[in-house]
Amino acid sequence: MSLFRLDASIRTEGSNSRAVADIVENAWRKGHLDADVTRRHVGVEPLPSRLWPEAVFASWTPEDDRSPEQRDTVATVAALADEVLEADALLFAIPLYNFGVSQHFKAWVDVMLTDPRLSSAAGRALDGRPAVLAMIRGGAYGAGTPREGWDHATGWIRRILEDVWGLDLKVVELEFTLAGVNPALDEFKELAATMRQDAEALALEHGRHLAGATVR
Repeated sequence: MSLFRLDASIRTEGSNSRAVADIVENAWRKGHLDADVTRRHVGVEPLPSRLWPEAVFASWTPEDDRSPEQRDTVATVAALADEVLEADALLFAIPLYNFGVSQHFKAWVDVMLTDPRLSSAAGRALDGRPAVLAMIRGGAYGAGTPREGWDHATGWIRRILEDVWGLDLKVVELEFTLAGVNPALDEFKELAATMRQDAEALALEHGRHLAGATVR
């Protein structure tokens, strides 16, 4: 058994997305004590900025015509894609930054899509593979809130993970993580605490499901 875990938080300490994902991972580990976990921390160790354009141009070049640098790029991308393709389960911990997709996660996805096994034209390469997405937001974006519709990340991420790659995805969402940090949100501290409890309970449930879904 093996788990691929990707974290996109830019924080080295106090990351809410990492904390929620830890609950999922720990629940999964109880069902797979000796299992391997492959970690990719794109928030604090982002992929090189030139990797995606170089991978795009290399993928457009016939294999026999590729330069040594392009061959190295293709090999690098293949190794990154192997981390995902060889995992029995997947876990993604992603914060909402400035109402959109984390640039580091977006860059990672763009690189993954240049691998012919994970490209949008390849079909659902991970069809049915169990996965959990922990989506964390500092404010509130639900129905009826002043910023309803401002979350431009979650829908796109689900399109990639569910529709392009075919993952059997469970989602846990935590909002108002800036309550108690941003004084403008102080009046929502109690609500934020309740939302955290609910999210942590759901993360535990999803972790247990992930463990059961990866038993062979």
